[in-house]
Amino acid sequence: MTTDTQTGETIDGFHLLIDALKLNGIENIYEVPGIPITDFTRLAQAAGMRLISFRHEQHAGNAAAAAGFLTQKPGICMTVSAPGFLNGLTALTNATTNCFPMILISGSSEREIVDLQQGDYEEMDQLAIAKPLCKAAYRVLHAQDIGVGIARAIRSAVSGRPGGVYLDLPAKLFSQTMDAAAGKKSLIKVVDAAPKQLPGPEAVQRALDLLKGAKRPLIILGKGAAYARADADIRTLVEKSGIPYLPMSMAKGLLPDTHAQSASATRSHVLAEADVVMLVGARLNWLLSHGKGKTWGGDKAADRKFIQIDISPIEMDSNVAIAAPLVGDIGSCVSALLAGMGSNWAKPPAEWTQGIAERKDKNISKMAETLALNPSPMNFHSALNVIRNQVKARPDAIVVNEGANTLDFARSIVDMYEPRKRLDVGTWGIMGIGMGFAIAAAVETGKPVIAIEGDSAFGFSGMEVETICRYNLPVCVIVFNNNGIYKGTDKNPLGTDMAPTQFVKGAKYEMMMQAFGGVGVQANTPAELEKALTEAIKSGKPTLINAIIDESAGTESGRITSLNPATAKKKTA
Repeated sequence: MTTDTQTGETIDGFHLLIDALKLNGIENIYEVPGIPITDFTRLAQAAGMRLISFRHEQHAGNAAAAAGFLTQKPGICMTVSAPGFLNGLTALTNATTNCFPMILISGSSEREIVDLQQGDYEEMDQLAIAKPLCKAAYRVLHAQDIGVGIARAIRSAVSGRPGGVYLDLPAKLFSQTMDAAAGKKSLIKVVDAAPKQLPGPEAVQRALDLLKGAKRPLIILGKGAAYARADADIRTLVEKSGIPYLPMSMAKGLLPDTHAQSASATRSHVLAEADVVMLVGARLNWLLSHGKGKTWGGDKAADRKFIQIDISPIEMDSNVAIAAPLVGDIGSCVSALLAGMGSNWAKPPAEWTQGIAERKDKNISKMAETLALNPSPMNFHSALNVIRNQVKARPDAIVVNEGANTLDFARSIVDMYEPRKRLDVGTWGIMGIGMGFAIAAAVETGKPVIAIEGDSAFGFSGMEVETICRYNLPVCVIVFNNNGIYKGTDKNPLGTDMAPTQFVKGAKYEMMMQAFGGVGVQANTPAELEKALTEAIKSGKPTLINAIIDESAGTESGRITSLNPATAKKKTA
């Protein structure tokens, strides 16, 4: 803060931005310092904000996105201009796709130079690039508009369907000054940033009528249901209705995966056979085969009726007809359904629920037999069984998960017991979210974090183990090391370079964590993995466990093998 003898006390853009964020309850910023934001990061830290500095902007952005999901407040990522902005843009777009509230704030070159393309330092029209890739984008040119810019960004990020917002701050904005009293008045504390959107009574009744007439109903819970924090009402709806449910991966734990009505162990059966499906914060995208085709019973799909709860009306009918669209925020919609169900709601036919229970018990028994095996070297099942038991003992631990096989197997093996305790690759299915998500989970919750990483996926963000060590975060990274992408057994038929999917054999990933002062352990057996993981959770120290997996245990692309053109061609030949 400076003093001007003519105008009295003044305030600059740096402090206006800090004050605007603090006024709106923003405490943490995920960033990579550099021109023109380095001074801001120093001043923000001195003002009591927590600055988490990363080694790469994409991972800082992923952390901000995860923070948004976990807190319902927009996570803040701050980057330098041009290349730094572009590095953060992937995370911003991924946040928008996943409906995570996030704000990417980037410094930028001056407009008058950019518009004439005169060759400024890191010159780029960042606003124009960001606009089509996020929910909203704004630029602030004058210090007196910083409060409005932050308010608009916050409201855009969290209202309606949450998403990513870009805020462009040209470098000279930071040094602009104005009268301090006027500056304080220019700031805005956002009130009711995400107002409730109540469903229409006729829409609620239409949905209830469909459920009443269903012989084989199914509820699908998406990550939107987890984000909504309507946990108690969602559980009441499931239990009162008696309808079997499927949680999408990041909705696991809304009800414990061991719940009697969970149909996860018989997913293929219920998707193919259900006659009425209610989607709660889930979209009929590729993760649900777009609501049609073989996954949904082929010819049976034409007769299936969908109820969809979503805050966005344009989501309805995006792939198939939605017979009962229920537009509104999830909490309000679920509450309205409960009120309309009354006290005499008839449960689904026993033939449907008992049939599911029998199939489920059979499949769980088969899985238990597989998990009980102890092959040498470990496979995905035997290693994940250790993590499964640890999460059962510590249900408050947060699981971060990415990879191909590592992701697919963990989804079905590691049970979750509490909501918002599982973070993974989400709607886009992109790799590289691991360390960013893990860091944000530790920072925002203070809970132990278990990051289950394929060795390929870990490579995208592995250098952030230094960040984990620097902030002494309670993160245990487990790298499933099978020497390659999918598996380590591919060969180059020419015998020259290694195959494109192969990695260095016997890589010592644990030494990366050791290099920065953390704990690094190699685990060759389930017993060794259990010992190392138990100690990591107990100590809270940054830990990396290099879990040696049979290099032949994986499959091509995990469960999405069919998306490989060559594989698809073979199937249709």
